[in-house]
Amino acid sequence: MSKISRRDFFGRAALVGGGALVASTPILSSCGGDSSAKMVPLRQPGEYYIPVLNDKADAGRELKCGLIGCGGRGTGAAANMLTAADGVKITAFGDVFQDRIDEAVASLTEWGYDVSGAQQFVGFDAYKKVIDSGVDVVILTTPPAFRPFQFQYAVSKGVHAFLEKPVAVDAKGCRDVIAAAKQAKAKNLAVVTGTQRHHQRHYVAGFEQIQKGLIGEITGGNVYWNQGMLWYREREKGWSDMEWAIRDWVNWKFLSGDHIVEQHVHNIDVFMWMMGGAHPISATGFGSRQRRVTGDQYDNFSIDFEFANGVHLHSMCRQIDGCSSNVSETVRGTKGWWNSQDDTIRDYKGNILWQYDPKAEEAAYKQYDPYVLEHVDLVNHIRKGEGLDQASETAYSTLAGVMGREAAYTGKTVLWDEMLNMDMNYLPAEPDALALGSLEAVQHPVIAVPGISNKQ
Repeated sequence: MSKISRRDFFGRAALVGGGALVASTPILSSCGGDSSAKMVPLRQPGEYYIPVLNDKADAGRELKCGLIGCGGRGTGAAANMLTAADGVKITAFGDVFQDRIDEAVASLTEWGYDVSGAQQFVGFDAYKKVIDSGVDVVILTTPPAFRPFQFQYAVSKGVHAFLEKPVAVDAKGCRDVIAAAKQAKAKNLAVVTGTQRHHQRHYVAGFEQIQKGLIGEITGGNVYWNQGMLWYREREKGWSDMEWAIRDWVNWKFLSGDHIVEQHVHNIDVFMWMMGGAHPISATGFGSRQRRVTGDQYDNFSIDFEFANGVHLHSMCRQIDGCSSNVSETVRGTKGWWNSQDDTIRDYKGNILWQYDPKAEEAAYKQYDPYVLEHVDLVNHIRKGEGLDQASETAYSTLAGVMGREAAYTGKTVLWDEMLNMDMNYLPAEPDALALGSLEAVQHPVIAVPGISNKQ
């Protein structure tokens, strides 16, 4: 049974625009008087990354791409890659299930992409076979619990990568991604993650204004991803515990990390990005399971993240039908505040200091989809021989989501340092021992009860 999809909801409810070119063509309108003369930058130009994204990647050498994880997001990401650049070919598909590969091939073919002749690999070790097949770059879109060890293997083989968010579901996974990202950097590999706001032109323009100091020192913010129930799959006859969990993965915390990690990481990541990569020092919050149909997750969270110097972020996410929807971010500073819903910076008297100009973007570009533009950025770095590390940044944002989740699960204030070093590993077996068999987590799911000691 299917409910609203994340991509559909993002397209309808979240923020119109594209990816991120501010360097050569500023797409903004300044409405403030002489306030810009008083700005004190948070960071100087060159200390932060502003991607240069045209409608399509620059021409260059042919690239072989492998898709690992052939569900809806993986198929979409493959299409995004093929749209982003000429001279890119999907040469290998990998998934635990053959029917998912068949569906991906059929969809891409129907959409007009040539995937003929691509190799197909099935099983938990399919990721190794795809990476070993001679690809230059891989798209990793399996359930996020598998992301860390698949990324590690890609890096070990010197393969560039696109990692869908989140990049892990637990503390160990985040540490593994951070370590692999360091190795990728040493090998000059390009790694882009699915935090597409970083490649959305109006977000990047707002980010640049905040770094220039237009809102002053950041004092706090609010981030939201409130929507109706996400999709789920009811169990079918013949499915093992593991098969059902994987096919219904967004509802099982050992595979998805719960929706504060799997989905709301986008919004948490935006605030940390605007903060210059700063991470929270503690999290206190609550959540509950009210109407979720399958799995063992919560369906709502409300978290107070505390950063250094008394900065607080209120984080709220909900997946419950019949409730108010809100997908947005607000960042507040000493001189004003930025809001992602109308792409505007105002002072505290209500005066508009800056506002993004979407008409200028429409005049300058034809491609607005950040899901495509993130691949434009990736291909450009590969073809130029330039390394790029987004994995570390997204691993820290993921860990913040994990910290918020644990604060709600336990009812306790959770500290960043203890979370970073926590012995937390959700993977039910070592990567090479994963199989489509029985699982205690599925047979006897444990729903976290705050204030009561239990294993998550």
